[in-house]
Amino acid sequence: MRTLIDAADAPLFAIPTVGEPGGGCREGMLIEGPQGWGEFSPPDGCGQRGLGRWLTAAIEAGTVGWPDPVRGRVPVAVAVPAVDARSAHFIAARAGCHSADVTVAAHPASLAEDVARVAAVRDALGPGAAIRCDANGGWDVDTAATAINALDRAANGLEFVEQPCRDVDELAAVRRRVDVRIAVDQSIRLADEPRTLALAGAADVAVLTCGPLGGVRRALRLAETYGLPCVVASAGETSIGLAGGLALAGALPELDFACGLATRLGLGGDLVGEARSLVPVDGHLPVAPMPPAPVLELLNRFALTDTARIRWWRDRLHTAWAAQ
Repeated sequence: MRTLIDAADAPLFAIPTVGEPGGGCREGMLIEGPQGWGEFSPPDGCGQRGLGRWLTAAIEAGTVGWPDPVRGRVPVAVAVPAVDARSAHFIAARAGCHSADVTVAAHPASLAEDVARVAAVRDALGPGAAIRCDANGGWDVDTAATAINALDRAANGLEFVEQPCRDVDELAAVRRRVDVRIAVDQSIRLADEPRTLALAGAADVAVLTCGPLGGVRRALRLAETYGLPCVVASAGETSIGLAGGLALAGALPELDFACGLATRLGLGGDLVGEARSLVPVDGHLPVAPMPPAPVLELLNRFALTDTARIRWWRDRLHTAWAAQ
């Protein structure tokens, strides 16, 4: 696939994030291939192997394309960050989704805040909505068991809790102590060899993220390997990267849960036109045969201009190529 890609002039972008405490910025670059565009936007701290997977996912979109979908649209869950209860209520209410992913365990003494946030989201979405919590590996086993029970009561029933602890053995211990489903995310996404993870007894749900796992096809093979119900999550990409997650969700043989792909609302802009920007409508997003193309005006508006960061991203791309 290298011969089909010329990334020497790949445009770099920096888009402010919104809703997150302390603010921030989403940086990355777009890779153009003969079939269209892909997004290369791995987070800081990503190792060489991870960079290679992100690049593979970006190249897949612009070269071989994606497998045929089995569904034309995907239910999605609004992402509610670790904000105060009032802000959480506003975010959940305005999204128009019927499911919510609520961030918890942002700091060691967060349980009271987490309970208030989850209760506010339940109030915003009503009794029929599905609420899940994402702890990002922030608890030990005992803390997780206590917190999950409290959050389950605040939500009047949680659909699942994502990555309550860091490693698979701890997940298994938590799973034995609670009645709420346990989903595994970072343990898959950050593993050197995700195919070798033994998730039996540790998780009820596998969370798949297209970019970190190397693209749609690789993620589909992992889903088959794990044999668990799967949900697809975003890594915070623009609509160009999100399209890959939707392609994965569209191609999964079964999709039992809303996917964590309503994250475009967390960016203060996009690289595609308004008509192609992946903002949920009635709690769903469309599955497209290829990612949308960027708009030149938006590439210019959100262009990364810091010369040191530009050089850093170019160096990361070279590192990613070496890992292919």
